[in-house]
Amino acid sequence: MNRFNQSAIASPSGVRIPIAIWALGFVSLLMDISSELIHSLLPVFLVTSLGASALVVGLIEGTAEATALIVKVFSGALSDYWGKRKPLAFLGYGLGAVSKPLFALATSSGLVLAARLMDRVGKGIRGAPRDALVADIAPPEVRGAAFGLRQSLDTVGAFLGPLLAMGLMLLWANDLRAVFWVAIIPGFLAVALLFFAVKEPEKKSERPAVNPIRRENLCRLPAAYWWVVGVGAVFTLARFS
Repeated sequence: MNRFNQSAIASPSGVRIPIAIWALGFVSLLMDISSELIHSLLPVFLVTSLGASALVVGLIEGTAEATALIVKVFSGALSDYWGKRKPLAFLGYGLGAVSKPLFALATSSGLVLAARLMDRVGKGIRGAPRDALVADIAPPEVRGAAFGLRQSLDTVGAFLGPLLAMGLMLLWANDLRAVFWVAIIPGFLAVALLFFAVKEPEKKSERPAVNPIRRENLCRLPAAYWWVVGVGAVFTLARFS
């Protein structure tokens, strides 16, 4: 384990959290800034610059978000089966960063859809392995604080992204493509920070890896679990744009 994982910095609450967790938090912050710079302006770009209808905007956004949620299930299972977290997280963040130039270059709704799908596949791939990496790095006594810190920095990025987008639109007279090009910078900074500042701790193999997505495992889930899933699914319908 490298010095980033061994050293710690006190959080605002006074809890000492490993530097690698801070790095993961800033990775999330930078990628959220990058994504929100684009996503906050994308419907306007689709309608005004590419002539897309409201139906097309809804289909692109709905398909993209559904893709991320589906991929997240399988990436978490693959991470457990493989026993590796960082390679999948790096792949996910890498796909997110590589997708950003496609928005600035897009001349049709089809290319925007392709870029959105690539971006959301990346989000789905990185989510579960990244959270597992937080759990692997953080000592048990500060694990809750570590998750809270990472999520807090992620939320800060989600707030700063649209704010920066509005400022750049005012500064550059509504030049959407110019703002999209700026979004590339924090995206690739996030990938670089993950690569250099976070090292996955070595894990001792306690038992042979098996595929967790199996019929018998699903059958073990109690009826109460499926009730919660069903109720959650109904309430999630309120998020339909």
